[in-house]
Amino acid sequence: MIGAIRIAIVDDHPLFREGVTRSLSEIGGFEIVGEGATAQDAERIASTVQPDILLLDISMPGGGLSAVASILADHPAQKIVMLTVSETNADVTTALNAGVQGYILKGVGSRALADILRNVAAGEGYLTPTLSARLLSDLQSPQSADGVADRLRQLTERQAEILRLVAEGLSNKEVALRLELQEKTVKHHMTGVLSKLNVRNRTEAALMVREFRDRDRSRS
Repeated sequence: MIGAIRIAIVDDHPLFREGVTRSLSEIGGFEIVGEGATAQDAERIASTVQPDILLLDISMPGGGLSAVASILADHPAQKIVMLTVSETNADVTTALNAGVQGYILKGVGSRALADILRNVAAGEGYLTPTLSARLLSDLQSPQSADGVADRLRQLTERQAEILRLVAEGLSNKEVALRLELQEKTVKHHMTGVLSKLNVRNRTEAALMVREFRDRDRSRS
């Protein structure tokens, strides 16, 4: 191992912060480099400490989701993971669309949390499986597999290529680098993708593509 993963925790419950700090310290491989209780604290820590991963709650003074938007506007490379009790689709999709790398429900075991954080530090994304399943269920209810296939066929070759990378968890910036495009060009193509697939955001588009692939594999 090259070095410990630097973690900052922002949550307005001191006992919860202490518990996460103690658990990660006991497991090893992590260094807690900052703590806070408000959105302002999160923004300050991201600016001055620049942790490898910033763990944020949603319900805190100033709002965790507001902090995400502000932080990523100034520090787009900052990895953020939401650790929260909120299970609402609105919060999940807002967080993912804003650019967080992970969304974890409180109650997760300490070793599972450590594994997730290691994966996020390595560049992977994470969404609690029950939340992912719920989003997929919401997407499936109004449309058949054949309908999804028809919509996917409407995409241009470039749109399909971009959507495939988005479904793999890449951000617009990462897609742009991979395909040697301008980020604004990727955003333009994604606007077309959302319109053709009749979905509200990139998260729903990615989930639709993953579910279609799973169905296709199960048939073969």
